[in-house]
Amino acid sequence: MTRPIPLARLAALVAFFSTVSALTAQSPALQPLVDRAAQTALEKYAPQKLLSTQLAITLVDLSTFPSPASPADSAPRASYRGDVQIYPASVIKLFYLAAAHRWMEDGKLNATPELRRAMNDMIVDSSNDATHYVIDVLTGTNSGPEISDADIKTWFDHRNAVTRYFASLGYTGVFAHKKPWSDGPYGRESQAIRLFEPKRNLLTTDATARLFTAIATGQCVNAARSAEMMTLLSRDLATKDPDPDNQAKFTGPILPTGAKLWSKAGWTSQTRHDAAYIELPHGPKFLLVVFTTDHANERTIIHTVAKVIVDAFAK
Repeated sequence: MTRPIPLARLAALVAFFSTVSALTAQSPALQPLVDRAAQTALEKYAPQKLLSTQLAITLVDLSTFPSPASPADSAPRASYRGDVQIYPASVIKLFYLAAAHRWMEDGKLNATPELRRAMNDMIVDSSNDATHYVIDVLTGTNSGPEISDADIKTWFDHRNAVTRYFASLGYTGVFAHKKPWSDGPYGRESQAIRLFEPKRNLLTTDATARLFTAIATGQCVNAARSAEMMTLLSRDLATKDPDPDNQAKFTGPILPTGAKLWSKAGWTSQTRHDAAYIELPHGPKFLLVVFTTDHANERTIIHTVAKVIVDAFAK
């Protein structure tokens, strides 16, 4: 006699297979791997009620990336719900970093020691205070008491400078205009939320992978600035930091000895995301972006997805 499938697991499997048909499969070779990674996580965390709508994945294979002259978007890629907009947590800081370098390259920003210190702290320590400074410098705005409705509309228009920049490059699904807050916004930040929601920070794993691919291949702004960004994104896999939310611990724990990791990770009370560029000891290179929602306490969902991918590339 066959054993009945638990209802929670059955619901997860039904949701998974109903989503597969909506995937955008850009690489026939990679798509089954991404699908398997998603299915593995959904099955493993079915008891915790992980649903297909709470997971998004994009994988880019850079192992055979021809040369720096090749378009970054030519690298093979595949995704699971990669075009779905999701609140990005601190991964949004990757977009502010790239925009700051673009602004400096174009002469719109001065590369002051204070701005460089803020960029470092924004990425290395994921500091929200540093991010607030960078956003103010990028957009010519600042926080403060509420202002008139007419003025807040102008203020919000300026605050959308980064969103407009990425839209001009053909990015879709990117809204990058709000400061990340640990305890909630005040004053005109709160006023803007009240007047302009649901225009909040949003990203897709596809857009995040596209930007990170450009950085990793030396094509974001220019090669020198891409290298600067990669230095900030480098993670110490041997870290002794006891913080379980150290950025190296989102994907890092499942990587083999000798692997290298560059990443921007983030979490909130509801979300847990990691954008990771990985080089394995024997040569394979790939970029993996994983977003999870409503399961922030399940730190190992990202490990589960990443292990399926790493094991496949390690063969």
